[in-house]
Amino acid sequence: MKEDQVVLEEPGFQDDEESLFQDIDLLQKHGINVADIKKLKSVGICTIKGIQMTTRRALCNVKGLSEAKVDKIKEAANKLIEPGFLTAFEYSEKRKMVFHITTGSLEFDKLLGGGIESMAITEAFGEFRTGKTQLSHTLCVTAQLPGAGGYQGGKIIFIDTENTFRPDRLRDIADRFNVDHNAVLDNVLYARAYTSEHQMELLDYVAAKFHEEAGIFKLLIIDSIMALFRVDFSGRGELAERQQKLAQMLSRLQKISEEYNVAVFVTNQMTADPGATMTFQADPKKPIGGHILAHASTTRISLRKGRGELRIAKIYDSPEMPESEATFAITAGGIGDAKE
Repeated sequence: MKEDQVVLEEPGFQDDEESLFQDIDLLQKHGINVADIKKLKSVGICTIKGIQMTTRRALCNVKGLSEAKVDKIKEAANKLIEPGFLTAFEYSEKRKMVFHITTGSLEFDKLLGGGIESMAITEAFGEFRTGKTQLSHTLCVTAQLPGAGGYQGGKIIFIDTENTFRPDRLRDIADRFNVDHNAVLDNVLYARAYTSEHQMELLDYVAAKFHEEAGIFKLLIIDSIMALFRVDFSGRGELAERQQKLAQMLSRLQKISEEYNVAVFVTNQMTADPGATMTFQADPKKPIGGHILAHASTTRISLRKGRGELRIAKIYDSPEMPESEATFAITAGGIGDAKE
């Protein structure tokens, strides 16, 4: 009897994988016209789950969608996805789709529980020259290689806010893994963001791209997430607005990562905390972005400089990994293991 039950349950889990990618065109069967579906696609909503992840208010702001239409769209979307609860066991089965992308260093991977995790935002912060950009470049190559746990490898989108992306670096790293230069460079889509608004608009394009080539893209890198917010909003007067815009962007990132099962890796800068001397903190520097960014990142890694080419990574905040440290080296071939 028990065996039969297990067999019956299996197809249910497969449905889950499909429901991750229910195309928004399915709404046509529920009486939503093609023009309205096009409007949704124009703002980067391409899946049924995407509708579930967007508030009615945000949908009403889409040009040409009235409140009545939005209600109809929401109703149709809810028919296609049961907004029900899962047992922890069912959810753990669903979590099996999560994959990890290696950082290039075994120590570092062990620290992260296998590497950069999909369906989550991993944030690395540190001062300048602590290896943030080198880590981003290494991930551009390692994400394309087949890895542990049946990971197939895939394409990468790189959003650069500080003009630090260097294709030649990717060639060096490709040499280390013995892969073809041109193939590696072909699989990385690059965009340079100039303002925080532009950065946000690029995410609509990213969502469309992930949808268009479903399951092909595995990683989205933003190096660095806060640089443009730092420039576009200055002083305390604009802080509230900045944090609000930042929160919207991070929420969008989290949704994209869950909707399309991709890993999101962001780097972040540091600031000197002038109040720290009063509280006798060991390290008076802290990552910028405040609590908004701290709560949005699933895993936060702090990077600091060690001797010579060595860098030390520490888990700063993670839902499942204990706080500990790992030492890695920056080599000509990207991030590698520290040689004793």
